[in-house]
Amino acid sequence: MTLETVVFGLVALALLGGSLGVVLTPNLFHAVLSLAGALVATAVIFLLLDAAFLFAVQLLLYAGGVVTVLVFAIMLTERLIGEHITQTNRHVVNGAVTSVAVFVGVAGFIMRSNLTAAEPAPADRTVEIARAIVGPFAVTFELLGVLLVAALLGAIYFARTED
Repeated sequence: MTLETVVFGLVALALLGGSLGVVLTPNLFHAVLSLAGALVATAVIFLLLDAAFLFAVQLLLYAGGVVTVLVFAIMLTERLIGEHITQTNRHVVNGAVTSVAVFVGVAGFIMRSNLTAAEPAPADRTVEIARAIVGPFAVTFELLGVLLVAALLGAIYFARTED
């Protein structure tokens, strides 16, 4: 058993724990923290698969950006609603049942399918991805940036105090 296999197993356990924390935790803020852990574990799995670009995107956009927006949303809605209401997730059992059903369905599909190993990808495709982003997908990339700036401005607008 190699060190890479051991690290993959540990990261997979961390990913499973974080995912279960998202579904089973009744407190929304704790669920977002579990989501952050699951997203970081997913990024580490990308790194173990030699997908450095996907690692960077997962870490920066999802583990950094999305979790930050969710934390802002929790804090702002609590401030707008009032301090007397606690943020809890009332659908813990529904989430647990749904996640188990999805897991069983995906596992059953994988067990029945005749999967073969894929051919190894070229070592580094980051340059090709960068050319695609600034080439044919440049407009989409810029619109995504505008959308993120608009979300940030909206968060700043709602977070300001009324003095």
